[in-house]
Amino acid sequence: MIDWARAAELRNEIGTEDFDEVAELFLMEVEDALSRLDAAKHEPEQMQELMHFLKGSALNLGFSDLSDICSAAESDAAQGYITVDVAALKELYKRSRAFFETEYTLRFAA
Repeated sequence: MIDWARAAELRNEIGTEDFDEVAELFLMEVEDALSRLDAAKHEPEQMQELMHFLKGSALNLGFSDLSDICSAAESDAAQGYITVDVAALKELYKRSRAFFETEYTLRFAA
């Protein structure tokens, strides 16, 4: 669900103090993109753009399962097909976020 090595790598790259801010920004931007998915259900180009953004954001913070699904959905949308289950994607994000927030403290507590 979470690639902790990637999360640790990003944390080391930007520093402990900035990581929390970057993670907060990531979560806000992802939630904004997720809120626009329903409107894109019949617009492959818009869905492709949202999936690309979500894939990249998820990869940066280590949300590997979310990134994998977004990558596949991006490819499908590029071919004109919208195959992503928006409700399932939102649920995966919700579970991933909860797991990340709980485990992050345990893994990276100073």
